[in-house]
This record gives sequence, C-alpha cells and structure tokens, in this order.
Amino acid sequence: MPNHVKPYSRFTDFDISLFKSGKHFRLYEHFGSHIVEHDGEMGVYFAVYAPAAKVVTVIGDFNFWAGDQHILQVRWDASGIWEGFVPGLKQGDKYKYRIFSNHDGVVTEKADPYARYCEHPPYTASLVWPIDYTWSDGHWMETRKEKQKLSQPMSVYEVHLGSWRRPWHEDRPFSYQEHIDQLVPYVKEMGFTHVELMPVMEHPYTPSWGYQITGFYAPTSRFGTPQDFKRLIDAFHAEGIGVILDWVPSHFPEDAHGLGKFDGTAVYEHPDLRKGYHQDWKSLIFNYERNEVRSFLISSAIFWLHQYHIDGLRVDAVASMLYLDYSREAGGWEPNIYGGNENLAAISFLKDFNEAVYVAFPDVQTIAEESTSFARVSRPVFMGGLGFGLKWMMGWMNDTLRYFKTDPFFRRYHQNTLTFSMMYAFTENFTLPLSHDEVVHGKASLINKMPGDYWQQFANLRTLFSYMFTHPGSKLLFMGGEIAQFHEWKFDSSLDWNLLSEFSHLGVQNVVKALNHLYKIEKSLHQHQYQSEGFEWLDCNDVDSSIISYIRKSGDPKDFLVVICNFTPVPRHGYQLGCPPCDTYTEIFNSDDNKYWGSGIVNSQPIPVIEVPKHFRTHSLEVELPPLAVVVLRPVFTPVEKVKKAKSIKKP
Repeated sequence: MPNHVKPYSRFTDFDISLFKSGKHFRLYEHFGSHIVEHDGEMGVYFAVYAPAAKVVTVIGDFNFWAGDQHILQVRWDASGIWEGFVPGLKQGDKYKYRIFSNHDGVVTEKADPYARYCEHPPYTASLVWPIDYTWSDGHWMETRKEKQKLSQPMSVYEVHLGSWRRPWHEDRPFSYQEHIDQLVPYVKEMGFTHVELMPVMEHPYTPSWGYQITGFYAPTSRFGTPQDFKRLIDAFHAEGIGVILDWVPSHFPEDAHGLGKFDGTAVYEHPDLRKGYHQDWKSLIFNYERNEVRSFLISSAIFWLHQYHIDGLRVDAVASMLYLDYSREAGGWEPNIYGGNENLAAISFLKDFNEAVYVAFPDVQTIAEESTSFARVSRPVFMGGLGFGLKWMMGWMNDTLRYFKTDPFFRRYHQNTLTFSMMYAFTENFTLPLSHDEVVHGKASLINKMPGDYWQQFANLRTLFSYMFTHPGSKLLFMGGEIAQFHEWKFDSSLDWNLLSEFSHLGVQNVVKALNHLYKIEKSLHQHQYQSEGFEWLDCNDVDSSIISYIRKSGDPKDFLVVICNFTPVPRHGYQLGCPPCDTYTEIFNSDDNKYWGSGIVNSQPIPVIEVPKHFRTHSLEVELPPLAVVVLRPVFTPVEKVKKAKSIKKP
C-alpha cells in the first residue's frame, strides 16, 4: 500500500535542542495536529514523540482506522519525533497514533498527547481542531497586572463545572455557553474576584472530577468546543473576574489511549515503580528526570496561559511531587543521592515551571496545593524557594474546621488551635482554602460540621466565614458553602439552589456577599495580607469567653479595622477591650445582623473611646458582642480642620 504521508516539518534544529534539554516551553506550536498548506495542498501536519517506536502511523475515519496507509517519518536527529503531512484532512477529522514498538513487538493505539480537542468520553479519539478565536478581553489583559498584585484582594470561588448547576429537566451538565449565562453573573453578584475551575482538561473518568487527565492541551468536550471555553473565559474577563485553572502535573491515569507506556515503554512515566506509580490514586507519576517530559508539562502550563488567557494555575498535589516517600511504606522508596526523601528532580521541575511562567506571564499567579511544612514554597527561586506566587494554608483549614466542629462549651480548651495559625501566617503567601476536599467522602458539608441547634449551626457558619475573611491571606470557598448546602458535594448532581427560599440559607449567602465587598473595599484587609505589618493582636487570651480580637492594618496608620470574634452562643454586653486611640468607633459589619438571619444584637451607635487602660493599651471601649458572631469596627478621627474651626469659635 502506498504511503500517503508527505515529508514536512515545523521543527528547527534549535527547537530540537531546546526540546532535548527540557527548555522548550511552546511545544504546542509544533507537536500535535495542525491544519497547514504544503505544496499547494491543504491538509494536516502531525508530530508525535515516540522514541522507542519502530513505525508510527496515523489512523482515523479517513483510512478506516487502518495502520498501513499513513506512516509518519522519523527525524534523522535521534530526537524520537515522528512527523509528516497528510493532504486532504480537515477540521473535525478523528485520529489516533498506532505505534509499533521496538520493545517486545508491542503495538499501541494512542490519543494525541498534544490534541487541542477530543471526542466526547467515553470515546477517546483526538480531533483535528484549530483553536482560533477573536478575543475581546483587551482591557482585562492590559490591567491584569495591577489587579493580581499580592497587595490586591483575591477572593476565589471554586467551581466544578459539571455540578454547579444542571438543567432541572435533563440529566446533563451545563454547557460552557450555559455557564456564561448563569455562572458568570452569579460570581459577579457574589463579589468574588476570581473563579477557580476544577480540572477542565480532558479526562476519561467523570468521577475523577478531572484530576486524572489524558488531554493536557484540550478542554473537555463534555461542555462544548475549545472556542466555547474561550468564550466563557472572555465572559468572566468582561466582568472583571479572573480565571484560575486546576493543573495536574503530578500524575496521570493508566487508560490504554493515554500517556502510559506510550510507545511500549515508559515515555512519560518514571520506569521505576517506586517513583512512577502512585498507590493511592492508582495512577502513573511523570518522570521529572526526563527533559522531554519537563518540556511537555511546562509547555502545557504555558499553553493555557497563552492560548486561553488563563490568569492563574493552581497546581494539584504538590506534596506528592516533593517527597519520594509520599504515602509509601518503609522499603517502598529509594532515598535521593544525599540520603534524603526529597524528590530532587521534581523540585527542580517545579522551579523551572514557575520561572518559565513568571518570565512569560509576570501578571499571573501560580498557586501550590502543598500540605506539608516544606520551606519557601511561595518564595522566588533566586531566594531559594520553589517560585510559587501563593500556597494553600492547609494547616489553617484543618485547625479552623477542627475548632468549629467543637461544641462551644469546650472551645475554651482549644483556643490555641484557632490562634496557632498566626505563628506561621507570614512565612508564605497563604491562601485560606475551604475547598471541595472538605465536603466529600463522609466529611460532611460545612453547615453540617457546625455544632448546636439549627440557629447555632447557621450562626457558626456565618462566624466561620467572617473569621476567614478577616484573617490575613487571600480566600477560597468551594461552591455550595455560600448557600449552606446541607448535602455533601456530589459530582453528578446540581447544588441545592432551592435552599435559597429559606431566609437562613439566604442569610449565609448575604454574609458572603457582604464579606467579599468588605474585603475588596477595605485596604486594611488586603494591602498587607501576606505581611506581618498588616496584623496585630488585641487579645488572644480570653480563653474562658472564647473571644479573640485583632487589628487589620493598611499602610495608613489611621486606616485600620478592629475585629472581635465571639465563638460562644453567649452574648457579651458591654465587653471591654483595649484599643488604639481615636474619637469613636463605628460598626461596619456584624454577622449577627437581622439581614443575615442573626439575633440582631448590633452596635448601631458610635462607640466611644475612653482613657481606661486595658490589654496593655492606654485606651479602651465597651462593645455589644452578639452570640456566635464577628464584629468589625472602623475608627473615626475628627478631621484637624474641624478641630481648629471649633477652637476658633469664641464662647458667648
């Protein structure tokens, strides 16, 4: 049979050199399928990396999935790249690579690792698909750098697109277009600055929530085309909302069409099972020691930032990458060359990844889901760090939820659990997460974690959110928490939006709206959120009353807020608290307000400051503290001009 593939290449010698050295970060411009014109003919150029292959063919509907008509040519430079031009192919054509291995005569049929679009699962073929799109987010992209500074508010709404909302009359998820119509205005209404999408890269198994990826360059076809996904991002940007994607360079599934044993050998995974197989997730681990794999992964990250205008990448399961003994028993791992448990290759890869991202896109953020005490995760590489912009504060999340689960009567014995976070709050640029992982697998929803009767559960949840938004660090809240969803999150069903017909649930939603607004407009809550200059304890030792109080500060000495948290269902009337001197204090937020379904104990009048020492301060105040609530006070200073004017008026 004649070979219908014509010689053609998009690689230069320099491209190959960069690829082999692990420094080519735009491989998507070369690998994969590309509609091109060659010798006056339109068709598709294919390129795939298969270093152990003897023969590589392209199969699809166009050749009845036969493997002997479209044989790619191997490059002469020992790069392991197979490529060629097939005339007549067009957008929408399905294809795979049939790879005849030099290893034990193995034959594999693989989806394209660089495919931009894939068949709707459970089908697994790749599709020839250009991703051209005319963007309309120029203003957002021009101003993004200012909006995403660490000194700016970042309040993130974490979303699983398959289950945020579904058509009530159909058993299917919303499309990208339906999310444009409903998710975008909702996120804007709630006041979040960013949305974080759980993995949208193509994956074969829906219950994996997207964390078992086979298409590292393809948005899932479950919700529409790549262009539809770009429209969704464009719509978020039009409303001033940034988009963060979950990105998973830590592992990938063993599915036959995926990356595993790609050419009959371990191309993408580490060949040593002690480094190449994740026992908990039954998945394969990337070989960070292989330069070509490093280029593949970093190119994937750059691809989403470049081609999809993504504003940040949250890197999943960083801890599993950092340690050779992660979730392994003694004898199940091999120490590094220094005898330690650090995965030196993975650490080097993460540094390269972060440097590549911030060099190309200095106005985005990378975020590490890292659950250990590994040092300097969010510090620049040149300072000995991993180079991430932010790190999830998993310790705060675990300690805080443990505290809130405790009956208020016994919280007096656990106050250190709550206050411990301030011992290390400024060692990293921390994001405070209440993520999807905390509302599944029998852990209960946030509202169901709260102790007490029905009213106390809601009061506790409002207090939790209020404490979270006034604590230093950026914020992340998983969908459903803001409406006090009772059920655990289910990946295949909608949130219980009907709950908002109840004022109790609506009150929680309104609290989150108010907190987002407060967080954004008050500089003291975000300007120094990653620095010790932005926080000062007033009193963390009122253990018997389970009350803590602190100051949040901006760069202006007169611009600060006093935050008082009462973690018991006992109201404290006339609670005395040492405070910075000013004329009066005004209550600007109270989670117990009637509009939030609270008991309505508020400080409606200005609170005077008296010259009575308290808490090692010369001045103090008396405030009404509602039960299970957070109160935020703003100082009021009489303008100097008014003082001078008053003194100039003579008495009659």
